[in-house]
Amino acid sequence: MIDLRSLAPIDKDTIIESVKKTHRLLVVDEDYLSYGMTAEISAIVAEEAFFEMEAPIRRLAIPDVPIPYSGVLEDFVIPGPNKIYDQVKKMMDEA
Repeated sequence: MIDLRSLAPIDKDTIIESVKKTHRLLVVDEDYLSYGMTAEISAIVAEEAFFEMEAPIRRLAIPDVPIPYSGVLEDFVIPGPNKIYDQVKKMMDEA
């Protein structure tokens, strides 16, 4: 797991080295799925480590909907441990 602190500058080397070790990428963000960090990191890996991949790049983020006011609904749309586990399991099953 890599916890990036910023997008500018972004630590491309660490991301690419991780992909070379695991041959997979799941980008998780508590922001919207479109037009954000998940897309930028996915693009970097697609451009610089595509042939290292053994499974498709996966992104997990908030769907492109307004953030609900209700805490229960907010927990439903924000990626949590169970959703991350499910995505990782799917990636491992694809191999």
